[in-house]
Amino acid sequence: MSWRLWQDRAGRFSWLMTVVLAGLCLPMALTAYDAAVGQLGPRPYNAFIHQVGVWTFRFLLLSLLVTPLARIARWPALVTVRRRIGVAACLYAVVHLGGYAADQSLDILHIASEIARRIYLTIGFVALLGLVALGVTSTDGMIKRLGGPRWRRLHALVYPIAILGLIHYFLQEKADVTVPTLMAGWLAWLLAYRLLNRVLPDGQAQSVPVLLGLSVLAAVGTAGAEALGFWAVRHLPPDLILQANLSFDWDAGIRPAWYVLAGGLGLTCASVAGDLKQRARRLARA
Repeated sequence: MSWRLWQDRAGRFSWLMTVVLAGLCLPMALTAYDAAVGQLGPRPYNAFIHQVGVWTFRFLLLSLLVTPLARIARWPALVTVRRRIGVAACLYAVVHLGGYAADQSLDILHIASEIARRIYLTIGFVALLGLVALGVTSTDGMIKRLGGPRWRRLHALVYPIAILGLIHYFLQEKADVTVPTLMAGWLAWLLAYRLLNRVLPDGQAQSVPVLLGLSVLAAVGTAGAEALGFWAVRHLPPDLILQANLSFDWDAGIRPAWYVLAGGLGLTCASVAGDLKQRARRLARA
């Protein structure tokens, strides 16, 4: 990666790189500002840790989205920002742990005992170590040193790391699993897409019928997962949550399944737009 993060591989200024860089820095800058002016509430350390942790997982999901979106939208240049987003997720995860350490008065022995004793901290720490391993091997030099096949096998660990991060998120949210369920739905969509891209004939995973079917199944699965989550955490009847998903009540809030469906439909539209762009280019060449 270029040390000048606003440039492409050829050393030229890139609007794509610049916008992505600004987007990656903005959440941390806003969170730091809120901390500086005392707007993080009565428990500022907890709020800081939580916000940075949520952005860690968001960036991890975005890094997993880049390749499917580049294929679906026929936008190959998008792949060039994938590594930057992944490194940002790693850095946010390190700051997430740093915030927790600061909240524990930097007592290393106490922090280590808490990580060993509390399962959600253990899972989160393992995911962090995995992200750090991927982050430090994300340079061109490390790719050459490890060799392409070994590097790809190592970076395939991003999938179990994402699952561990999601479990950590679920276990930490003791009262309301709505947001973790939304993240789980999007992660399920991304993992299922990658599986379909491997088993289906070349290009079929980008077709509109496959994307539509995947989006509907992911939304239904998200609704079911939310129902099970609220039953496990708050002992609410699963049929009550499923009914809330079907009611689409604006006042009660839109359930995660609808957001998952909307995201899938957006990617389906991106596939249609990519096809149209490809056809236009062929016509222009003809």
